[in-house]
Amino acid sequence: MATKLAKYNEDIDRLLKKGYALSIDSNHLVVRDIPYLDNKGELNIGAIVSILNSIDQYKVGMVDHQIYFCGSHPHELSGKPIRNLGGGPVQLKLTSDDLIVQRSFSNKPPSGKFENWFDKIESYVTIISGPSMNKFDIHPYTFRVVAENSNSVFKFRDTLSSRSEIGDLSAKLEEDTVAIIGLGGTGAYLLDFLVKTPVKEIRGFDLDWYHVHNAFRSPGKLEADELGKRKSEVYKQRYEGFRDNINIHSNYITSDSEKDLVGVTFAFVCVDSGTSRAEIFELLIKLKIPFIDIGMGLDRNMGAISGMLRTTSFSKESAQNLMEKRLAPLSDIPDDVYKNNIQISELNALNACLAIIKYKQLREFYVDDNSYYHTLFNIDGLNCFGENGKN
Repeated sequence: MATKLAKYNEDIDRLLKKGYALSIDSNHLVVRDIPYLDNKGELNIGAIVSILNSIDQYKVGMVDHQIYFCGSHPHELSGKPIRNLGGGPVQLKLTSDDLIVQRSFSNKPPSGKFENWFDKIESYVTIISGPSMNKFDIHPYTFRVVAENSNSVFKFRDTLSSRSEIGDLSAKLEEDTVAIIGLGGTGAYLLDFLVKTPVKEIRGFDLDWYHVHNAFRSPGKLEADELGKRKSEVYKQRYEGFRDNINIHSNYITSDSEKDLVGVTFAFVCVDSGTSRAEIFELLIKLKIPFIDIGMGLDRNMGAISGMLRTTSFSKESAQNLMEKRLAPLSDIPDDVYKNNIQISELNALNACLAIIKYKQLREFYVDDNSYYHTLFNIDGLNCFGENGKN
């Protein structure tokens, strides 16, 4: 990855040609083989780590003048800590086992900012490695080629996670293959949210066609040539430039769909038919796939629209018991207002938000103080009610 970046970034290329051991890890530029002196004057080898700011698919810049460092605080030949290295102890999770970030450093150049990566790395190496290079016959120009982890599903580097320092939390989602059963209003927003997570694979299932009304209750812009195509084709094309492993299928999930769900580790059920929901539940329970069912109930009895949004989480252990509680409708309701086309984009999006938050709580991305498996959001009062094993 570093060598690929060097083709489009002159400053990265200069670092490689000088002999720095560069790699990319979790959207950070890593410079290994950095010598420094510890508090006993002994030689240590550390690494400089700095956040990459992706300008496009190939060009990268810097976020700021600061760096992270894998190692203890460097010392002068006199045995005193090197001065003018602001920052302090910090933890940052990277994917490489040999990289353990221990602290951050901040040393602004006289101009107030570095003009390029070459100047930034050279400046910090002079400060950190100068004493050790003076004392020992050593330098950081090893020309070492570092093997890199390039498993990312994204077509662009995930600069959001690195800038927010939540890469370790995002990694909790990487092993999941997630199915979205139904790509209506709520399912379409769920797809949009999941595309931006590092889950291993996303599988969508919907046989319906994409018409104008779908554009009014789903994310993204409307392209005229999308109308009249299958939803599977529209959504596949819309997101394939963002990441890999998006597989949208033009079929419904029924009791005979076991092959479609092989390898799925989590599912979202976004259908408005009670009988279809019951059939899907039975299949997911049989396959021991945990899932979240999403629904909404809206009406216009008082002129304006009122109602509730529902999110119900079914674990492998509790799914059968929760199904028997009938927290989600398992039969079709005559004259159901929701089926008569009351769908509002912001409510579809909010319902998807509640579901994705619950999924991330289950994966310990978010804190979950209440462990609700059943949540109702009341539109009228903008309040939320939950049910857990303690209720």
